[in-house]
Amino acid sequence: MFDHIGIVAKDLKASARLYAYMLAPLGIRIVEKHRLAADSGWVVLSTGKPQSPFFVIGEGRPTFWPENATAASSPLHLCFRAPSREAVDLFYEAGLKHGARDNGAPGIRREPFYCAFLIDLDGNNVEAGCYLGDQA
Repeated sequence: MFDHIGIVAKDLKASARLYAYMLAPLGIRIVEKHRLAADSGWVVLSTGKPQSPFFVIGEGRPTFWPENATAASSPLHLCFRAPSREAVDLFYEAGLKHGARDNGAPGIRREPFYCAFLIDLDGNNVEAGCYLGDQA
């Protein structure tokens, strides 16, 4: 159902440590660390298998977070796995038609991932995406 989920934390280092410990028994570990500045960055947790679901914890404002995102009051970033590029395009068009705001038109991001981003009525960053080669 989900491809990845992201949250904002007040203290990235402490949150990453906590989640690393909590998720280790599930076979999930930190697979990426990114620091943009002293107060901005993110970590990615996953099984490490190619194209497996992943969980992102961010601090400050990573580039993929909406403006003014803060811990405990931030919008959620959700990505729903789509069966095809056409489904991603239809997700984007339907969202715009029914009141969502653009947060990134359909396109390839970090090939082979094709996705689109919308801001829902409550300010959440909602994404749909598929890997190139996925069949409908």
